[in-house]
Amino acid sequence: MTTAAAIGSPELLRTLARVQSRRRMVALALTLPLFLFLLATFLVPIVALLMRAVENPEVANALPRSAAALAQWDRKAEPPAAAYAAVAADLGALDEGSQAGALARRLNSEVPGARSLVMATYRATQADLRADRMTPEQVREQMLALDPRWAELPYWQAIAKNASRWTPDYLLTSVDLKRSVDGGIERVAPDQAVFGSILLRTFNISAVVTLACLLLGYPLAYWLSTLSARQANVLMILVLVPFWTSILVRVAAWIVLLQREGLVNKALLSLNVVAEPLTLLFNRTGVIVSMTHILLPFMILPLYSVMKSVPPTYLRAAVSLGSPPLAAFFRVYLPQTWPGIGAGGLLVFILSIGYYVTPALLGGADDQMLSYYIAQYTNVDVNWGMACALGAVLLAATLVLYAVYRRVVKSELSLG
Repeated sequence: MTTAAAIGSPELLRTLARVQSRRRMVALALTLPLFLFLLATFLVPIVALLMRAVENPEVANALPRSAAALAQWDRKAEPPAAAYAAVAADLGALDEGSQAGALARRLNSEVPGARSLVMATYRATQADLRADRMTPEQVREQMLALDPRWAELPYWQAIAKNASRWTPDYLLTSVDLKRSVDGGIERVAPDQAVFGSILLRTFNISAVVTLACLLLGYPLAYWLSTLSARQANVLMILVLVPFWTSILVRVAAWIVLLQREGLVNKALLSLNVVAEPLTLLFNRTGVIVSMTHILLPFMILPLYSVMKSVPPTYLRAAVSLGSPPLAAFFRVYLPQTWPGIGAGGLLVFILSIGYYVTPALLGGADDQMLSYYIAQYTNVDVNWGMACALGAVLLAATLVLYAVYRRVVKSELSLG
């Protein structure tokens, strides 16, 4: 009775609660640095990317009076004179030319020619066009005298359309859609619909690379799984060698190998396989060959880990029961390696759709993937909204692929 009372005593329960609380605090302290690291380097950048994909600050920051003056405008007739005065007042209130430059670039992406129009008007407001000293009608006359294009509706429609700080325009453009003048969503003109074909090209190249890695990696992983642990470890080092070499170095090596006077063409010519050197660089062939070489280990490792867990006796038992070796392989062994095929294929495909360096160095103009245009908008056009929208498209594609993979795996486990 004394022992039972001691075990259930309030003092012992309080001691156990303190021990459990201490353990939870220790576990939290150990995982907190990793959580903060992931928060700062993974979650925060993704949230910032998604926000910048729908943020439209240039017009809202530079032309607040103009946005208010155009709020009730029907966007079909000429805007009121107060809108002219508001634009002149907003441009005259800008402290730095960089603000006017950002505004001009944003409007120029909507209407070609808006950059020169905005910059010329900005310089005039800093000199003799003083909206605070004239009536709205006088400001309108001065602006039309400065540049008659102010009478054209598309420039005013672009200002009114982008007056809000948040916009779906970047995301719509990334899938070849746009907002019409009245706010509806419609498809862009056929000669401007480029991102759909670029996205399909990205998926096509990634699918071909994934299939090539599977066809090359599956037999190699199977062979490694049949070797002894010592032999497999030695050969696995050769598989992992690419991880120790820079991607740029490997791409440069493929440039040397695939050029018209390279080792590949020389070997084909010496074997009389071809009559003249093949064009293997700056086209789709060079891109696929190089990406397959770089990403092959990401296919081999998941396959090898799954194949090592498959008992070899299953295959021998099927053969001993009368099944042909090939049929036994496809009906007994292959289904047990589906998790490795799915994991390796998903990993290679996701890595492929985000590739930039290899297509940029080995591919031609028609072989660039979506990541190339993200870099173009970031470094050359300085259009962060469009770059983030294309990045959001890649992120969405990755999440959809992962969701499909999880659903397939879950269905297979339930069937099993």
